[in-house]
Amino acid sequence: MLVLNMLAEAATAELTNIHNSNGLEENKKVAKRGGTIAGNTRKEIEADTGRSVITTKNAVDFSKLIEDVVKDIPDIVKNCKDKEKSKE
Repeated sequence: MLVLNMLAEAATAELTNIHNSNGLEENKKVAKRGGTIAGNTRKEIEADTGRSVITTKNAVDFSKLIEDVVKDIPDIVKNCKDKEKSKE
């Protein structure tokens, strides 16, 4: 499960860089798209294996990870803005 979270974070970071997202609302949309990529990956794994990736134990862990990612969004936005300022 941690791997899917890492995929969501990596996808979100890459999408943020490519699309030059600015502001909280744009970054929320990008974060949602990154999460969708990880979610689609999970669904493909489950379709191929016929087994659920999420169990009761790791579902609780996953919920905590999602909360942590959402809490990191303001820092991601700040880092993006700092990068833009340093390019000027």
